[in-house]
Amino acid sequence: MVGTLFRREFASYFATPVAYVFILIFLMLSGVFSFFIGNFYERGQADLLPFFNFHPWLYLFLVPAMAMRSWSEERKSGTIELLMTLPVTIWQVMLGKFLAAWAVLGLALVLTFPLWVTVNYLGNPDNGIILAAYIGSWLMAGAFLAIGICMSALTKSQVVAFILAVVVCFLFVLSGSSIVLDSFKGWMSPMLLDTLASFSFLTHFESMAKGVLALNDVGYFLIAIGIWLYAGFLAVEQKKAE
Repeated sequence: MVGTLFRREFASYFATPVAYVFILIFLMLSGVFSFFIGNFYERGQADLLPFFNFHPWLYLFLVPAMAMRSWSEERKSGTIELLMTLPVTIWQVMLGKFLAAWAVLGLALVLTFPLWVTVNYLGNPDNGIILAAYIGSWLMAGAFLAIGICMSALTKSQVVAFILAVVVCFLFVLSGSSIVLDSFKGWMSPMLLDTLASFSFLTHFESMAKGVLALNDVGYFLIAIGIWLYAGFLAVEQKKAE
């Protein structure tokens, strides 16, 4: 049943301009950030680090924009009542929506392959490191997406869902930045600083972007996905009860 829901949701993204616009903007911004801001050529190194370094900031706005329609649109249009009459559980619907959107994100990443081809043409990169960075980026995108879907489950307004998702995601990104950690360093113990940094998407993705797929980093994103999807599930259950 999850597979059927997945196909329905995945097809719905391409039945409207949503997926096409998202992929186009992602590809354009990825190129701009990598070549012009990330100094891809000037660095003189055969890797895609300039490309991956900007992914948290790209996902911060693009993923909530894609996720905001997931439940808000169902509630606003009234189709959520019809959905609840079908022989499926809310959790199955939640998984179907998440996996479909995650697949679109994965497709967007796959379509950046010309960058991978380019770096191989210009030098001799470690393709294992690049592959690991792609996997890490997809996992991080899943965490952003789960937060966005959870926020969408809280309200029927897509704009409100988008703003809430951006704020929450921003907190998870910023908590591991040097600006935040330096500001707390004067009065917070090293253990608390490490704890604060451990909640950050940046902290866990930085090593992945360099090709290190550590179990704790992979586990962090998978657990984050599970927690936020479950929170969204509880929100839909609560709305259903009302």
